[in-house]
Amino acid sequence: MIRTGDEYRESIRDGREVWVDGERVKDVADHPMFKPIVDVRARIYDLAHDEATQDAMTYVDPESGERNAIANKLPRTQQDWLDKRAAVDLVLEDTRGVVTRVGDETIGEMWSLFDGQDVLNEVDPRFSENIRRHLDRSVREDPFHVSANTDPKGDRSKAPQDQDPDMLLHVVKETDNGIVVRGAKYETAAAYSNQAFTKPTIANWGNSELSDYAVGFVLDMGAPGLKYISRNGFAGRGPSADYPLANRVDEVESLVVFDNVEIPWEDVLFYRHTRAATFIRSTLHRYSAFPFVQRTLHLADLMIGSALWNVKQSGLEKQQAVQEKLAQLACYRETINAHLTAAISLAEPSPGGLLMPNQSLLYTGRVMALSQLPAMMHIARELCGGQICITPDAATFADPDVAPWLEKFYSINDDWVADDRRKLLAFARDLLNSDYAGHRLTFQLFAQSPPFAQLAAVYRNFDFDGPLGLVKAAAGLSDNVDGGAA
Repeated sequence: MIRTGDEYRESIRDGREVWVDGERVKDVADHPMFKPIVDVRARIYDLAHDEATQDAMTYVDPESGERNAIANKLPRTQQDWLDKRAAVDLVLEDTRGVVTRVGDETIGEMWSLFDGQDVLNEVDPRFSENIRRHLDRSVREDPFHVSANTDPKGDRSKAPQDQDPDMLLHVVKETDNGIVVRGAKYETAAAYSNQAFTKPTIANWGNSELSDYAVGFVLDMGAPGLKYISRNGFAGRGPSADYPLANRVDEVESLVVFDNVEIPWEDVLFYRHTRAATFIRSTLHRYSAFPFVQRTLHLADLMIGSALWNVKQSGLEKQQAVQEKLAQLACYRETINAHLTAAISLAEPSPGGLLMPNQSLLYTGRVMALSQLPAMMHIARELCGGQICITPDAATFADPDVAPWLEKFYSINDDWVADDRRKLLAFARDLLNSDYAGHRLTFQLFAQSPPFAQLAAVYRNFDFDGPLGLVKAAAGLSDNVDGGAA
């Protein structure tokens, strides 16, 4: 049964060691740096109980009769994907911003392991049992599930054994109860989550000598030995009236330090198995890329809305040059939408019997969405104009000594008065021109692996046989060109 928002808040008050701004956090659910985004996560749980949104966020399990989160349901049909897309849209519209750790993206990474149970069974059948049990638990209990992927890595020209071995997370010993691991991971929302799928990063770990680094497990985020060293968040740096996004939807990343953390055997998904580690790295985003790209679609909508309102309030929306830029933003948005829609329309059966989005279309859509994002933000910034970087703050607009002047110069007509213009410009600044905006852009570009890895995913999943066969026939090439293969 899905928890309420208050039950989620209580679940992270478990004495975990969280550090930010040089101080240990006493209550992560109530700390001003974390509270806004914790409240967003709590709101997602509450949406599952609200009569107006319950049917969009949940489904009734026919066997148990319990309501479960649509986000965690294993996708077996196109309708499952349509339901998931609708649930994510509802959350993003409700939060009025972009939230990455809705929960669906990271649980999707474990669906790839569900597809790879035959690989896991090569080492120990318990590992396959573990993945099925954890997925079942996630469906029934809906913990706030995140990922744990990127290590510090250290000197990337060296193998781990040639430097501090803790630069990549690794197993240091076995116990009767499980394995003990050391190292560190970076992860969004780690400090206020319940569990994480922890797995190898993209690095030089994949040979027999480094098999202690080829490990994957489900991590209890309240486990002894974990330390969360968080970046300084954007919430509270300035008033919400001036930074409406930074104060509402900033998701705080942490360096998660594993100081000899014991992982029970029932939580281990693979260990000393480089093939399993390679499999999960190559299929990690088989499902999770879909909600990630979907959120970029929402970001495109925010940019279009901000840009269009800005040109409308200044009377420039009928100029051809302005319309051309708006059309470019619309083309960007619809390119993302088309790839998402087609990926589900042409979905493919997975090796484990699930339904996965068309891999070539999904990964191509991700590349198009992320590679063009900086240019699209620049176009939106051009349409919003220079006032997003020079407009005074809300407190100045409220000051009785200067308010009349700002009212005079920021009001355009009866429809566009100074207060609405200030709100619009503040929102556009936070979306496109603030510290939060810069962070959001970099996060989008690298959060699901660096650009070269995203292109590699397209290369691995595109069907090159079709174009090769077409040109071979059209040019009249002999069978010699491909060694006699048809």
